[in-house]
Amino acid sequence: MTSEFSAAPLRSPSAPTTREGLTPMPLLLIGVVFAIAIGLRQVVPLNTDVSWLLVISERMLDGQRLFRDIIEINPPMAPFAYLPGVALARLLGVDPRHVIDAQLLLLAAASLFAVSRILRLSPSLSGLNWGPLAIWAAAVVTILPMHVFAQREHMALLTFLPALAVYALRSNREPVPLWAILIAGVGAGITLAFKPFFTVPAAFCILFAAIRSRSWLMLFAPENIITGVLVITVSVSTYLFYPEYFTVTYPLVRDTYLSWSMPASVIFLNDATLVFAIAMVSVLLARQNRTSDPLLLVTMLAAAGFAISFFLQRRGWAYHSYPMVAVALLAMGYALTGTAGSRSRRSEALSAVVLAVAFIVGMQWFYAGVYVGPVRQAVEGLKQHPRILVLSGEAAIGHPLVRDVNGVWVSRQENLWIREFVRLTRERTVVDAATDAKLNDYLALERKWLIEDFKKLPPDLVLVDNLRNKWGAWARADAEISQLLKPYTLVRSVEGIDILRRSD
Repeated sequence: MTSEFSAAPLRSPSAPTTREGLTPMPLLLIGVVFAIAIGLRQVVPLNTDVSWLLVISERMLDGQRLFRDIIEINPPMAPFAYLPGVALARLLGVDPRHVIDAQLLLLAAASLFAVSRILRLSPSLSGLNWGPLAIWAAAVVTILPMHVFAQREHMALLTFLPALAVYALRSNREPVPLWAILIAGVGAGITLAFKPFFTVPAAFCILFAAIRSRSWLMLFAPENIITGVLVITVSVSTYLFYPEYFTVTYPLVRDTYLSWSMPASVIFLNDATLVFAIAMVSVLLARQNRTSDPLLLVTMLAAAGFAISFFLQRRGWAYHSYPMVAVALLAMGYALTGTAGSRSRRSEALSAVVLAVAFIVGMQWFYAGVYVGPVRQAVEGLKQHPRILVLSGEAAIGHPLVRDVNGVWVSRQENLWIREFVRLTRERTVVDAATDAKLNDYLALERKWLIEDFKKLPPDLVLVDNLRNKWGAWARADAEISQLLKPYTLVRSVEGIDILRRSD
């Protein structure tokens, strides 16, 4: 290994303030932030996708095969991220959602602590105003997520932050100790294993480190090698142990989900873009007359990279935007509060207002969910531990409902997403005869799965979504599905959703 990557000296004797920890007041306020985050977990509904991934993990622990007995749109990394927490919950005899919440809060604390220790290695950051910045960072990674808490994007951001700190040190040609290299390499590897789109921010930061340090060897820094090896290992393992993902699931995803895009107004004109713009403009205005700051530049590049990854996904969904918004707000907080004693009180007050406005807009954006009406209230009490099947392309109808009523999910899918994606594909793209035939085959496959699941584990309750895509009419027009629904009677309808209960 060349001297480019030497781990010593770790600190500069001329910067004693880098050894100092936080004073009691900031630590107390960080504790308050985490307490608020814990309280929010009790009142903010469990995220729809997180609820489904918990179901997947439970089924995997029961011996079901991913991509065969369970049909999931995402690669194996998604359910495996939740599997340890669900296994621990079973061992402790508690609800998995509470264990996952605790794990994410512990991961947030560990990530911020690692970032703090890495940045304190840099003499150039000796004047950093650690207290306000640490409090702000804690709020961004624990309170800001709201309804997207524990989503894969939330996890990916937390595992990526230590790498961001290491990239800043590399760009300044500062040594990085082995423990920081390992944390950064493994963390970035986990982030990139979640989604290939996250390669963009990592690539931006690595290239910046190489350019600013004037050494192309920085491209091959040990943490980058660790990241690459980890991503390759996950990819090869998926191919070897879950070939069905490539033979069954990915073709479905490619020809339906990936074949269409939301309108440009949905992708670009949303609150996530607004918060990102506010943050970036604030950073530029706050630092326009100051020398270049490698940490700030790396953070801004990462935010831009996550923004590109958000736009490339072409959906405009809130949870896709969390890394972009979070890193942009971290850059903003650093620019406005990071340097101690450098601004007037008026400037500090203005900064606080801007930070608060951006944070509140972000919270509202991440709190939004799909309104399905008081379905839970209508279902509760109809049967103890009901087996539930939902005829709909809207996942939010069944999740987290099935967990809230201690039920059992019947379908091998989160929702009947193939029919929904086929509809969108036909509406938003030009479909030739060959593609149309392929889409019909996918619809037939999903219908086959639905009937098999229905017969294998007959549901106690069937929820039929008549508001979206006319699922009731679809079921009545299908002779076999209509026959399966004969033993069921209508209990009531809620917001266009028929609730059917088995009569026998």
